[in-house]
Amino acid sequence: MDFVLHPRLAAGGFDLGIRQRCHILLKNNAVFPWIIIVPEVEEGIEDLHQLSLERYQEVTGVIREVSQFVAHHFQPDKLNVACIGNQVRQMHIHVVGRSPEDPAWPGVVWSYEGKEAYAAEAVEEIRKAWYAWLA
Repeated sequence: MDFVLHPRLAAGGFDLGIRQRCHILLKNNAVFPWIIIVPEVEEGIEDLHQLSLERYQEVTGVIREVSQFVAHHFQPDKLNVACIGNQVRQMHIHVVGRSPEDPAWPGVVWSYEGKEAYAAEAVEEIRKAWYAWLA
């Protein structure tokens, strides 16, 4: 299987590496702690229930790992985890830290118009924290 990351996902985030054949991307929006997981799956598989049991367990293991990192590193009050894909059909899972202080609370982050690009130093700090979390 030749995997190609959807251009919109690639352009919207910073590469944090690969876990269990899942690409981990920090979404380039510093307003929210937001990581996207993009599993390498066959074309046409868009939703979690379509995965084989073995692949499902691998992907949900990565979701758990990323969720634990976001909870620990960013310390949000709530985590939102979703595999939506209405606009980008390539399977991807959002892990978003939410707090009553965030500007979209309690609404959804997808409809929030405000965006703030990460500074390079902040991306590197998060990347280092992610690698340390995995060690």
